[in-house]
Amino acid sequence: MNVATARTYNFETGVYRPPSEGGSSSLLIRVTRNCPWNRCAFCSMYKGEKFELRSQEEVKTDIDSIAAICNRLKSISWKLGYGGEINRNVAIALLEREPELNTSHGFVMIYNWLVSGGKTAFLQDANSLILPTEKLVDILQHLRKTFPSLSRVTSYVRAKTLAQKKLEELVEIRKAGLDRLHVGLETGDDVLLKRIKKGVTSEGQISGGRKAMEAGFQLSEYWMPGLGGKEMWQDHAKNTARVLNEINPNYIRSRPFFPSPGSPLFEAHSKGELQLLTPREELIELKVMMEQLNVTSKVCFDHASNCWRGQRGRLLFSHSYEGYRFPDEKSRVLKLMDEGIEVQKDTPGNESFRNMLEGRYFVR
Repeated sequence: MNVATARTYNFETGVYRPPSEGGSSSLLIRVTRNCPWNRCAFCSMYKGEKFELRSQEEVKTDIDSIAAICNRLKSISWKLGYGGEINRNVAIALLEREPELNTSHGFVMIYNWLVSGGKTAFLQDANSLILPTEKLVDILQHLRKTFPSLSRVTSYVRAKTLAQKKLEELVEIRKAGLDRLHVGLETGDDVLLKRIKKGVTSEGQISGGRKAMEAGFQLSEYWMPGLGGKEMWQDHAKNTARVLNEINPNYIRSRPFFPSPGSPLFEAHSKGELQLLTPREELIELKVMMEQLNVTSKVCFDHASNCWRGQRGRLLFSHSYEGYRFPDEKSRVLKLMDEGIEVQKDTPGNESFRNMLEGRYFVR
């Protein structure tokens, strides 16, 4: 491969994306680097990393580079008699002809995306909508034009960013091709929001969430069972339900809290300043929150950290990305919680902490 071709194949990807966005089969398009806020006390994902906006020219060049690899794979597929199908033999043939791709950090991502049908894409990193609207619209239009097979394009976004954007800007962004937004609600309790340095109030969360829904986005709101510890669990549960009722998002996704090494709350827990809930206490908190939910959302436990156990040791909740439809399945979810509370051993929080360190818990 000559230098010009190598440059054509060069593009940038980040690390993080939600599990619900295609597992390992989403196309990752890096629009910004790291997190513009980066102060949340529970988070260690971007600590020590500088936030940067990427230019629309950079991002569009990345999209073109990815397209060049896709086209090369499809061309080889036809030559080998596979009729454009992307499979392992096609990938190996390309790597043999152009061994420089063996060191491409994104080649496997592109291969998995094509094999899965090339249906979903995720804009990285933590808050793509912080880009000026006209630049983000231009990127989205180029992405959709380059890859017409895409059925869904998604992004993380802060609630405060949504609240600050004009409704007509959000509508323009959605029409340009961004379908789904993932928002870290974490909690609806204002005291706890301030304590974790979320940088937004519950009213800001409601305003941003409602505006996203009004603009026509599919909205996923994430909350953290256990975030308030033993001290604040009741207010955390009740006020989170209050805020979610006001927003009524498409999805409510559970991400049980655990102190992440490198985060301020990890240090607080290490010093004994934060007392974690036991798994059984988490389920009690979860039940209080769910009892007060009055939504038409899908309530999801689509993450390995939702690892409570029921009878015969099975996982209590499905890890399906589509979850349980409320209110139709609310009684079913509450019964599962009763089952878990009944059979769950009241394991001390530090036992869960050891489990996390052994790899049972994963980021978002």
